[in-house]
Amino acid sequence: ERRAFVVMMVLVVLLLVYSIFLPLKLGTMWFYAGLVIYLVGLVVFFVAIVDIARTPLGQPFTKGMYRYSRHPMMIAESLTFVGVGIASASWLFLLLSAVTIVLQVFEAVAEERGCLETYGDEYQEYLNRTPRWIGFSQPG
Repeated sequence: ERRAFVVMMVLVVLLLVYSIFLPLKLGTMWFYAGLVIYLVGLVVFFVAIVDIARTPLGQPFTKGMYRYSRHPMMIAESLTFVGVGIASASWLFLLLSAVTIVLQVFEAVAEERGCLETYGDEYQEYLNRTPRWIGFSQPG
């Protein structure tokens, strides 16, 4: 998991740097489709940040976007990278984004394990009712 995390972080930095030099396919279907996906990712990111800020210190994040996904920040990151890849029609960027998304699975599992150790039964109840990626909370 640590190796996967390190590789993922290196890929994220590479993608951020690489995105600066990618020419966008302005005026094309690729650009507009990618822009929409990118903007959805930014909205998810900022809403999740607000949800984190509203959570009392020492409590797990379980409200707002975190009711529909245990990892909305990872989803937001994935959407923004895929959006950039499509807007620039870069298959290499999309491939590197896909590798990053796969590595996020390992990061999510490790993060959940750490939260379970920190928050105990309260977090286990959250795990039981909230999907890892996207969906609706189960009652209870």
